[in-house]
Amino acid sequence: MAPKPPNSVAGLRAAGNQSFRNGQYAEASALYGRALRMLQARGSSDPEEESVLYSNRAACHLKDGNCTDCIEDCTSALALVPFSIKPLLRRASAYEALEKYSLAYVDYKTVLQIDSSLTSALEGVNRMTRALMDSLGPEWRRKLPSIPLVPVSAQKRWDPLPSENHKETAKSKSKETVPSKNRVPSAGDVERAKVLKEEGNELVKKGNHKKAIEKYSESLLFNNLESATYSNRALCYLVLKQYREAVKDCTEALRLDGKNVKAFYRRAQAYKALKDYKSSLADISSLLQIEPRNGPAQKLRQEVNQNLN
Repeated sequence: MAPKPPNSVAGLRAAGNQSFRNGQYAEASALYGRALRMLQARGSSDPEEESVLYSNRAACHLKDGNCTDCIEDCTSALALVPFSIKPLLRRASAYEALEKYSLAYVDYKTVLQIDSSLTSALEGVNRMTRALMDSLGPEWRRKLPSIPLVPVSAQKRWDPLPSENHKETAKSKSKETVPSKNRVPSAGDVERAKVLKEEGNELVKKGNHKKAIEKYSESLLFNNLESATYSNRALCYLVLKQYREAVKDCTEALRLDGKNVKAFYRRAQAYKALKDYKSSLADISSLLQIEPRNGPAQKLRQEVNQNLN
């Protein structure tokens, strides 16, 4: 196939990518700018192409330390195609470099709604959390701008990339994203897990149990030794009538904390829904040994006994 002419949008973009690969960021920026002007001059209704060109030029600005223009181009890219990962990450990096930690935190968190496994976004949230705690104190979350809710249609969507040497390959993500399941979580991991668990709790209060499951699952990737996170996720599974998943989570919660009353109660509820009444009664009995006057457990025992009879 013959190479595209350099005076076409596609040709200019390809030449820009090559310059970027060669480390010629100013030249690449100029080529992307020419492609943008050509695209806009012909009145093309191709927002994705235009968005990518803005995002690519933003990458050049970021490499050259021009954070203000990077933010401007990323914002233009996102106005055309909302919730594109690369402009969000680049804008977050630029905000971070300018010490605008709240805005960087929002962009990193938005990226994690789209793809919760991205190492760069997870690490960015961790850095911003520490910076915000240092600068704003323990109430820092109350002082944040609102984080936009990413629609399901935008999740796991990747925008086209310039030819950077990315580290976000499937292998690197699987190896680097989260701590090993068998190792003791670090203090940073525990803090990150706590933040994610609290976000899950807030989603439960709002009745968004599916999204809460995602937050609890992400939290457990960083600290799988927290019994309450399993029992909280089990509650969501119960609401969504995924009873076997609820049983598994309660079992894990009780392995970590044999006196987790909520785990006993929720597993008893799940067993009842699965018509495993003997197992349900056994859990209720264990619960009542810990809290003999637990009213909901006593009521549940009556219901299970009626089913048995």
